[in-house]
Amino acid sequence: MFAVFKTGGKQYRVAAEDVLKVAKLKGERGEIVEFGEVLVVGGDSVTLGAPTVAGATVAAEVLDQARGPKIIAFKKRRRKNSRRKRGFREEFTLIRITEILTDGKKANKEVQPRPKRAPAPAAEADAEAGETAAAASEGTTAKKAPAKKASAKKAPKTKAKAPAARAKPKGKPKK
Repeated sequence: MFAVFKTGGKQYRVAAEDVLKVAKLKGERGEIVEFGEVLVVGGDSVTLGAPTVAGATVAAEVLDQARGPKIIAFKKRRRKNSRRKRGFREEFTLIRITEILTDGKKANKEVQPRPKRAPAPAAEADAEAGETAAAASEGTTAKKAPAKKASAKKAPKTKAKAPAARAKPKGKPKK
């Protein structure tokens, strides 16, 4: 299930457990905040709002309140000895979407413990593939190529100039 909600003048498409940066919100670390301005709710069927979906909210946990990188606004007017340099750091809130609610349901105000992820089955498949490759290579009698020395120096490369292609007159043409 996904939702599109609006906050801070921007729209975000999110699903459960997504982490994103939004404009600064009120709320301390660990609090649950709700976004009531939901524009679209999707899943098995998509519900479009006109302009918002009635009874739909997006709940999120505040992970951090921070400031972004410094942005420098430098203005210069040439030949006027006029310049101005201003810098600022935009404040943002890092949030994790906890749930997407419809039909007027209320968000759970307590932070739920995140489920532990099981180890990926790809890691087990890689281990098995490595074992079968090792067994296959033991059965072959192919000779390996000798390894190159790491300290061997490479010959310097020289660039050849094309005489006609690069010849351009320098300066202004004579009249």
